[in-house]
Amino acid sequence: MAARRARTTKAGTRPAATYLDEPSQKRLADGLSRLEGHVRAVRRMVLERRCADEILLQLAACKAALSRLASRLVEHELRACATSCMDGNEDERLDRLARVLTTLLKQS
Repeated sequence: MAARRARTTKAGTRPAATYLDEPSQKRLADGLSRLEGHVRAVRRMVLERRCADEILLQLAACKAALSRLASRLVEHELRACATSCMDGNEDERLDRLARVLTTLLKQS
């Protein structure tokens, strides 16, 4: 998973900085790998016509893995991203963060 770089302004004055350090990047990538494994298992179970209760349990594992990833990003990376990746003044960045958190909470 590539670290996201800061956007540059039209004048190109904003330096390209990363917000994901190597250990954080690895933890997130590993979590995504686990999530991919859960999703592949659900697909396989559907193709095998497994019982709905088994499929639902695997879907619950998918949802939990996704929630852990989102929580980890909010807890450890969001502040750094807001200061190094997001354009705009402080109010614009806070508005953007509020929108994304509202969307995340609506989905859970």
